[in-house]
Amino acid sequence: MKIAMLARNANLYTHQRLKSAAEERGHELDIINTLRCYMNIASRRPEVYYNGEKLTGYDAVIPRIGASVTYYGTAVLRQFEMMGVFPLNESVAIGRSRDKLRSMQLLARDGIGLPVTTFAHDPKQTDEVLKLAGGAPLVIKLLEGTQGIGVVLADSDRSATSVIEAFRGVKVNILVQEFIKEAGGTDIRALVVGGKVVAAMQRTGAEGDFRSNLHRGGSAKPIKISPEERSTAIRAAKAMGLNVCGVDMLRANHGPVVMEVNSSPGLEGVEKATGIDIAGKIIEFLEKKAKPGKTKTKGKG
Repeated sequence: MKIAMLARNANLYTHQRLKSAAEERGHELDIINTLRCYMNIASRRPEVYYNGEKLTGYDAVIPRIGASVTYYGTAVLRQFEMMGVFPLNESVAIGRSRDKLRSMQLLARDGIGLPVTTFAHDPKQTDEVLKLAGGAPLVIKLLEGTQGIGVVLADSDRSATSVIEAFRGVKVNILVQEFIKEAGGTDIRALVVGGKVVAAMQRTGAEGDFRSNLHRGGSAKPIKISPEERSTAIRAAKAMGLNVCGVDMLRANHGPVVMEVNSSPGLEGVEKATGIDIAGKIIEFLEKKAKPGKTKTKGKG
């Protein structure tokens, strides 16, 4: 099988692990810089070029598209889909997951546990938004933030109002969510591959930080999740339409609540914490789904 991986940094742990896992199973995997691809959008003849050469003969494509290049990255991925190449995650599903508001709306539609989340445009509605979210302490998030950047904990209604007004002053969109105090600064990252949870870890924030992102100095350890948490992770992946994702959950008093569904989860933290060969499981999924001549339908948009 010939696999293309869309990624800007070939040297990252996750990308090297996927490449090794593919090659160990006798496949060819090319790491292609997403931003150096260009497309010929011709009627019935979709083409992708890279370094002056037309890309052909791929059976599958693994999108490792950074949040900052989502628009161009999903356009390149969509072109591969139009060419009949099987995507590990479809472009439309990645687009859903990257839009925090849209993803929350879709998860809510499917009855998946969420923190109370509010969204408004008019600054005059700040008091009503704070009241809907249950009052301080509250978490205020930039819709475009990643890896814990653009996430603020406001411990009083007054500070929440100040933060909201500051964000509004620079014309950015935010979500206001209840703070799940009982989670104690920890969350759960469940890795879903092909509709199954293949690994889970508990992440704990750095001292004094309520955010548990490993990029911000957090730590991780393996964890046994409950049947309800497992079901929640699987249902969240299905709601987004993602074959592979990381589902971030908090343990609230009323059950698991989903904070985010990540369409390009890093493998380093969870593989080192659990010892599970997740890269191998991802390649095995592609082997089942992307055999030559058995690619998915040619991108529906």
